[in-house]
Amino acid sequence: MATKNRLEQHIAVFGESGSGKTVLLSSFFGPTQEDGYGERNLFDVVAGDAGQGAKLFQNYLGMRNSARVPEPNKFKSISYSFSVKRAKGLTSDPKRKPPVDEVRLVWHDYPGEWFTQGVEGEEAARRVEGFRALLGSDVAVLLVDAQLLLDNAGQEEAYLKSLFHNYRTGLESLRDDILVDGKPLVVFPRIWIVALSKSDLMPDTDVQQFRELIIEKSAGDLDRLRRTIESMVAAPEALSVGEDFLLLSSAKFRPDEIEVSQRVGVDLLLPIAAVLPFERHANWARTMQLPPKVGEHLLNNAEQVATALALIAPFIKKVKLPGPLAVLAAGLTALISKEAIDKILDAGRAKLEEAKAEALARHDYLTAVLTRFRIDLEDAEHAKVLLRSRK
Repeated sequence: MATKNRLEQHIAVFGESGSGKTVLLSSFFGPTQEDGYGERNLFDVVAGDAGQGAKLFQNYLGMRNSARVPEPNKFKSISYSFSVKRAKGLTSDPKRKPPVDEVRLVWHDYPGEWFTQGVEGEEAARRVEGFRALLGSDVAVLLVDAQLLLDNAGQEEAYLKSLFHNYRTGLESLRDDILVDGKPLVVFPRIWIVALSKSDLMPDTDVQQFRELIIEKSAGDLDRLRRTIESMVAAPEALSVGEDFLLLSSAKFRPDEIEVSQRVGVDLLLPIAAVLPFERHANWARTMQLPPKVGEHLLNNAEQVATALALIAPFIKKVKLPGPLAVLAAGLTALISKEAIDKILDAGRAKLEEAKAEALARHDYLTAVLTRFRIDLEDAEHAKVLLRSRK
């Protein structure tokens, strides 16, 4: 979604009770409120709801200063809104009006109890309402709890089978409430990342080894979940379920101490939500013949996507080319060519660093930040913290 001067991206986080969702969210937001964060990173993160922001920062400070783990949200679906804006104190060029002033991230927290416990009446209605709220998400994260993997060492398949079964049956139980007249959904999360939460408990496991563990121990269960999701969405070929993997650790936990500075993957959640969908959706659009409604949704209208792609790859200018280009959504070819998209998606680190430096030189800080986000994703793959789908 977007407004005239704002890009809006949504992320949904799924995990069973105790998998660390509340700690993860607090660890994501808390560091952005520390002194000097905006100056170091060129952007500030502002909570859309001041009360929510204060609570998350309180959670973070409790972990940092008192080794106090925050209480989880039970049976309560909550959406949090965060705005990424040019850091206070940075001045823009008055002669240059950026196409976008901010990127808004909406984080949907879906209670783990709703996957494992039956609900009725008003609670069931809240569950449906909560799921509908996150249907517009661009990315969904499925948490795998490292502690439970260790508790089931040697028989990890037992835990993984139960986990993916609960995810699958939880979604299936909502099918009749979500699908209108049984028709597959056009608006639906299309990137489903499998993430190892509490990865600090498995320090010798990199993301490739995590992926291999999931495939070896539970490929069939993950495939059944994938087929359930495919059955709910229009154009399932434009869908990545269990093809992207991520390591997450909110902090390093020791007796009477929580080292919040030792995070893994948490700082990638903003780049993943902000730029990964545009890259992935543009790639699907250039390589697949998609139904018009799906193409329009994925590209979120031609003007908006052309703007977003220009932001994440400022070395590409909008161009007009005659003639149809069937693999792109209607209207996009009037703004940006397939060749231009190829250059955007295939840009290497050197080109991105050059684009970032040029954006900084002209005081276009949001473009610099989004370009840096793309670099962050590249670096995370090299560090074996992130593994992105090649589709």
